[in-house]
Amino acid sequence: MAEDSHFHAVLSEAVADEVRMSLVTAIDPGDGHRRLMDRAKLFVSAYVWPRSAHAGDPALIVAAHESVRALRARQGAGGLFIGGDNVDSPPDSSFTVNDLCDTLHIIGAAPVGARDALAELARELDAIADAVEPALIAGGVHTPNHRWEISAALARLHRRRASPQLRDRAAEWLAEGIDITPDGVYSERSANYAAYVSNPSLSVIADVLDHDEARSAVVRNLESTLGLIHPDATVETVHSRRQDQLRRFSVAPYLTAYRRYAVELGRGDFAWAASRALHAGMMHPGAVLTDLLITPQIGEELPDAAPPAPRGRWEQSALVVDASPRRRLVVFGGSDYPRFRRVRSGLSANPTFLRMFAGDAVLDSVRLSRDFFGLGPFRADRIVSEPGPDGALHHELRETVAAHYYQPMDAARRSPSGEYALSDDGRFFGSMAFADRARDEVRLRTTVEIHPTDEGAVVAIAIDGPDSPWALELAFRDGGRFEGVTTQDDGVALLTGGVGRYRVGGSVIVFDAGDGYAAQGPGRYHPGEDYAFLGATDAADGQRVYLTGRSPGRLELTLRAEGGGR
Repeated sequence: MAEDSHFHAVLSEAVADEVRMSLVTAIDPGDGHRRLMDRAKLFVSAYVWPRSAHAGDPALIVAAHESVRALRARQGAGGLFIGGDNVDSPPDSSFTVNDLCDTLHIIGAAPVGARDALAELARELDAIADAVEPALIAGGVHTPNHRWEISAALARLHRRRASPQLRDRAAEWLAEGIDITPDGVYSERSANYAAYVSNPSLSVIADVLDHDEARSAVVRNLESTLGLIHPDATVETVHSRRQDQLRRFSVAPYLTAYRRYAVELGRGDFAWAASRALHAGMMHPGAVLTDLLITPQIGEELPDAAPPAPRGRWEQSALVVDASPRRRLVVFGGSDYPRFRRVRSGLSANPTFLRMFAGDAVLDSVRLSRDFFGLGPFRADRIVSEPGPDGALHHELRETVAAHYYQPMDAARRSPSGEYALSDDGRFFGSMAFADRARDEVRLRTTVEIHPTDEGAVVAIAIDGPDSPWALELAFRDGGRFEGVTTQDDGVALLTGGVGRYRVGGSVIVFDAGDGYAAQGPGRYHPGEDYAFLGATDAADGQRVYLTGRSPGRLELTLRAEGGGR
């Protein structure tokens, strides 16, 4: 098949820029092992690639030696690399070993002249690999994706020099089963870890160990991700259980995976995603070049692009995406917080339950904040979707939260010393032996119904419980201006009544609370005790406007796109 000349031209320019910048940037004593090996890999790849502006430049070999020798100095007595948040970490070392083994593979496949020039560097890399190999065969992990990163390192080491121990250890991890749901999402639900760890690792495992299940998992995840790619070339992360749940994540790191499988499988939808990824910018040119040198079909012409379906549902994540020519909606009800009542890495806790894209205007986050015993904002753990009168799916989210007042201790359980067990109330700890006391419960029930329309959505909120204030927060992406709102003392906008607008150029999102709405108090966001007692917050970024009320209460908000389309 013919080569994709545009892709090669973009890559050539990006690699040249990255090499030039890296050559003039001295190695710092604080540079971690991963950066050092990534730097050496870049120089080797650019040295052997015929289209590189630096092909055959001996300065790259000198610079690669500097990085590799600095890397060797960061290798501990047990073979693992020193540095980073995780100490004596087999999985963290695996990231570096994966780059190291790919570099050795590129050297071994290079033309004779280049291979001879890089022979001493290869010997240094082999020595580092020999020293770390036993630690990776014996080592453990602490996150789901680490299993595939360390297995990929074992597979690459096996590709370097076949070993039953390496193959068997990788097989032991793989025997646990790949943590991908029926709707194609890995258990961590993270675009970041899918793009950077799970998909590339499982692809290598499939190639080296002939593991069909690993290849199938990658393809299923890429299929699943198609519907999560937004008009701004980001991948949805609101449902993630990792750090990216509160960040925007570019589709750019998916570039080589989509290109490879678009070519191998003849998939126009993957070609569409690959084009979006390239247009988003080449974030890691050296890594893309390495992938190309090892898997040349990445550089071939793509099939004709075929955009994916405009809507989708991810059952295990309780996530819905719905698009029309005027707008794109994301509805989320899959938080882990109602089950575990805590915020931790590895749990989904983002309280955003709705997003809306309308041309250049983006409503990044809709959240419902309650001032109720410090229990935090509304977070639903499921979506119920049913056809409405118009035939379109309407979505319902629910949550009930409760706090307790405790009765005096029974006579038989009283302590003469006045000392009682330090225990968890669910909101805080106290020396009260809470489980041994009768209690009175105060409940707050919240229901959010989302009814998509061609122009946007109608959001109907019902809050039932004792008198307490709440605030609906709309956080818009920076770059626009509000109309029809009042600015509070803290500089944040408040919709006091009627209709408001957020305008970005010719694109407008209207938020209409109806004639009967009137603000009941100032608008502010309460992150809950999980954050507040630390003096922290998970507050949304951007320009925010609040609608306020009190429980028990109702609000019906109409969101509507005007001006520029989706």
